[in-house]
Amino acid sequence: MTIGFETHDHAKCVTSGLAAAEAECKEKGLQFTAVRRRTLEILLQAHKAMGAYEVLDQLRDDGLGGQPPVAYRALDFLVKNGFVHRIERLNAFIACAHPGRRHAPCFLICTKCETVVEAPGQPIAQALGVAAQDMGFAIKKVAIEAEGLCPRCLDHAA
Repeated sequence: MTIGFETHDHAKCVTSGLAAAEAECKEKGLQFTAVRRRTLEILLQAHKAMGAYEVLDQLRDDGLGGQPPVAYRALDFLVKNGFVHRIERLNAFIACAHPGRRHAPCFLICTKCETVVEAPGQPIAQALGVAAQDMGFAIKKVAIEAEGLCPRCLDHAA
């Protein structure tokens, strides 16, 4: 299966993402409820950015609640603990590609097919941090999202 721009073992990806979240929750004494677990699983299986209502539809189908707060609370927990990222431009959520690791992600968003790929953002975050510090600015949150065309859409355009 292809995720973003690479081929990988999708089943292993889902399994390892859930295992990393379960282990971190256990280590930190956090409750990894059935709704939180299923929400993460939905995003891991989708391998795309999904809106809260798309997630809610699947939770409802699974009998885990049908009201928006159910999805929003689960997504808030998952974002707060680094298991999921919010894609500002799309007002959507995507499972973290590197759960359990401190990192500074940036996102590459295809404007044609809306594929979203989490890319390493540490060099960009460091450069931004230096620029901010030079200007006396204290960064609290960074969201780096780049728009363009993915390799598949570039091939189709050629």
